[in-house]
Amino acid sequence: MSQRKSYAAGTGLFIVLGFAALVYLATQTTSVVNSHQGASYTVEAQFANVGQLKERAPVKVAGVRVGQVQSITLLPGKDVAQVRLSIDRKFDQVPADSTAVIYTSGLLGDQYVGLQFGNAKSYLADGGHLVLTKSTQPLEEMLGKFFGAGGTADAFGGSYKVNAHFTNVGTLSVGAPVRMAGVAIGSVSDVKADPVKLDATVTMLINGKYNQIPDDSAAAIFTSGLIGSQYVAIQPGGSPNSLKDGDQLVLTQSAMQLEDLIGKFLVNGSSSGNNAGGNGSSNQPAGKH
Repeated sequence: MSQRKSYAAGTGLFIVLGFAALVYLATQTTSVVNSHQGASYTVEAQFANVGQLKERAPVKVAGVRVGQVQSITLLPGKDVAQVRLSIDRKFDQVPADSTAVIYTSGLLGDQYVGLQFGNAKSYLADGGHLVLTKSTQPLEEMLGKFFGAGGTADAFGGSYKVNAHFTNVGTLSVGAPVRMAGVAIGSVSDVKADPVKLDATVTMLINGKYNQIPDDSAAAIFTSGLIGSQYVAIQPGGSPNSLKDGDQLVLTQSAMQLEDLIGKFLVNGSSSGNNAGGNGSSNQPAGKH
């Protein structure tokens, strides 16, 4: 009996010590470690979704810690989160056009802010602002990317809108990427039916750094892969004038439905068969030899 009691007591003590060790490690890897920082400068970034990002979360460059999240607030009257980052002074050569991205450590780990360097010759300074950001991605968006969709960095305060009309948008939805030469340059911000023209109006938000797109460019709705998500592809034209905020893309190509593709395939196949038969009969001489 005494052996059973001692065994139970030992097991209980082991469990308690295990939990205590986990609590200690969690404390050391979050609040305590993140609170140690020397001289620093502050920059701000805006995100459409910060997910589970918390204050004192790390700020990293190439996996190396360079600072921490100082504060997270909601902009008054807007559904946008403003995140203030405190960066160590010794990392004072972060390009001004760098992108701030919210990542997750491991599968279920804590979130942190990663900085992807840009190409600007000027550097971030105290009170600076990171225009290009990429928010945390919900599970739905991650599954969408798995099936072929793609995203682009949010460009708060550095983007412009263009419109395009399509007779058929297929399954194109808000948030779908806008690409040029396969590179994401923006996203679809609105898709609605035009009650007058009886077609669909698609509004696209283009990153401001792509401000040299010819205004006679064409917009086409393509599908990523065989059963992937749809996106808008911009095919540059040759006009010397560039697209401006509020412009409309006149040349468009609507989404191709699977039924249309099958129909075209069947029609082309039957036409080829008829032509082959016609050619066979026409090759026979009808007149004198």
